[in-house]
Formats: sequence, structure tokens, C-alpha cells
Amino acid sequence: MPGWRTNRKIVVIESDDWGSIRMSSKLAYNKLLKAGVNIEKGAGARYNKYDTLASNKDLSFLFETLNSVKDKNNHSAKITALSLTANPDFDKIKESNFQKYYYESFFKTLERYNMDCTQKLWQEGYNSNIFVPEFHGREHLNVCAWLRALQAEDKEALLAFDQGIWGYNRKEGIGFQAAFDLELFSDLEEQKRIIKDGLRFFEELHGHKARFFVPPNGPLNNQLEKVAADGGIQYISSPKIQSEPIGQGQSKKHFRYLGKRNGHNQNYITRNAFFEPSGSNRNEIHGCLSEIELAFKWKKPAIISSHRVNYIGGLSESNRDDSLKLLNELLKSIVKKWPNVEFMTSSELGDIITKRQ
Repeated sequence: MPGWRTNRKIVVIESDDWGSIRMSSKLAYNKLLKAGVNIEKGAGARYNKYDTLASNKDLSFLFETLNSVKDKNNHSAKITALSLTANPDFDKIKESNFQKYYYESFFKTLERYNMDCTQKLWQEGYNSNIFVPEFHGREHLNVCAWLRALQAEDKEALLAFDQGIWGYNRKEGIGFQAAFDLELFSDLEEQKRIIKDGLRFFEELHGHKARFFVPPNGPLNNQLEKVAADGGIQYISSPKIQSEPIGQGQSKKHFRYLGKRNGHNQNYITRNAFFEPSGSNRNEIHGCLSEIELAFKWKKPAIISSHRVNYIGGLSESNRDDSLKLLNELLKSIVKKWPNVEFMTSSELGDIITKRQ
């Protein structure tokens, strides 16, 4: 298998979607379900059912679980928290009759939901290097496609808008969750502005520059890599076969591997393991351990995908509690099976790959 190799037993956990609203409330879920909007079927079903903003309890319980397991260097398990810096400002958008897009900062969203006390925990997680925010975009939203649907009076888009969400399964057209998919090639210039603005906003909110970027849902036109590089991004997450959208439903394919460098001196980081217990039908611990074992066999770090939805209890406490119990078992199994394991963030791994560390 191509790409960077190491004899070290490195484990990275990458967790997407932190900061995004996703499902605004149980009431909103039930209203949309009753209205016939597709929120309980398809790939996004578990997110609509369980995923929402992280509370103090969610973060505290997650941190407790991470701190309960140490690697060979006595470092706690850690999560790279891929974060959004903003959400739509629904009131202002509606006031403009859907003619203009407005957004609010993630911290402003927390205030609206009476959850601004969690800001302190975000900082504590970063300071202790167990919950390290990196860049997932400005919003988990394809702004241009969404605004066009609202202007066209798309019934489902308006129904979801009234409940403060956008992440349902559309009957046609690109998904609104895929922030950098290209419905029209002309949207690319706005996407460039969004990345530039989002990275500036990230530093303002979190007090440090983002160095790692995971495009929401995957699609990314490669012209945006330069914009990200100019904003400080050194590492980009990519599927092994990247599908680059070029507009009108067309795409190009690119082969990627761990440590591959693009023309902007950025290195790609590719995931090779999954721990997604929320709504899962597989044995997540056994499956993830098998994927880690395979990675180590090929002298690769284990880079685990584990979305925020697994650790959120706002819509279902059992969703969070059950997942954290399994995470604890997974982490203990890892250090027992590989006592010389090292827990790292994505950027720490990137620094080793590029010898910046």
C-alpha cells in the first residue's frame, strides 16, 4: 500500500461536525416527520435523530472517558474535533425574504440555545490537548444551493428552515450538508470567500490557527486547497479516491494516500478505521480493532472516523451514554493489545509525517 509508513503504533481519532446545529430539537424532529420530510431514512438518519449541539454534560463525560485511558507516554486519549465556526442566522435571512445569506458565530449559536457556558469546556479541552478543534468549514451547509432552494420556494427547504435546520435528505439536487459540493461552477468564488472567512473566524473563536481541514461530507474542488493553504492549512483529509466536483453534477477522480503532498505543500491524511456506534448494527469495538490491526500490519497509523453524533445526549441520553461506554471499552482494548500505542491529534501526526516535529 502506498504512502507514509511507520513502526510506531499511532492512533488518531477524528470527530466531525462540532459546532453545527444539525437537529434543533425533538419538537422540530417530530414536526418535520409529521410533515413528511425525509429525516428518518438514508445516510443522514442517525444524525437527524441524535445529533445536536454539545452540552456541558456531553463534553464533561467525553473528557472523563478520554482521560481515563493513557498511552505509553502517559498521554490521555484525544480527539481532533473538526469544527464549524458559524451557523445560518435564520431571522436575518427570513427578513431579507431569502435574498441574502447571513450567519452567526458558533458562540452566538450557543448563546441562543442557552449553552454558552460550554465555551469554557472547549478551552479546557484544548489546553489539556484531549479535545483539539480543527477546521471543518465555516458552516456545514452548501450556502449557495440552499439559498437558491429557499428563493425558489422549495416546500421541504422552507419547512426545515422554519425549524432551524437544513440537514434532511433532498428528493433531488445536491445535499445541503455538503458545504463545498458544486451545484454550479459559478459557486466556486463564493466558496473561496467562505473558506477564507471561516479560517479567519476560527482563529478569532479558538485563539489559534487551524492547521487541518476536513471538507464536510467530502466534496471539494481542488482550487479551494490553495485558499486553505493561504489561510494556514497544512493538512487536508481526503478519501483515497477523491471525487472533485466541477459543477453540473460532473466530477474528476484523484488518487490520494497518506502523506501525499499537493502543489501547495499540503499533505493529505486518509482515514482507515471507523468507530460509529450511534445507530450502528455492527460490533463497533470488534470492527474498529480489526481495522486498527490491519493498519498496524501495513505499518500505518490508525486514523479513526468517529463523528460528534456518537457523543451527544441532547436528543437521547442513552445515545451518548451507550457510545461512551463502548468508547471506554475500545480505548482500554487498544492499550491492552498494543501497550506501546501513542495517541495523537491529526496535526501532531501530520507534523511527524512531514518531519515538522
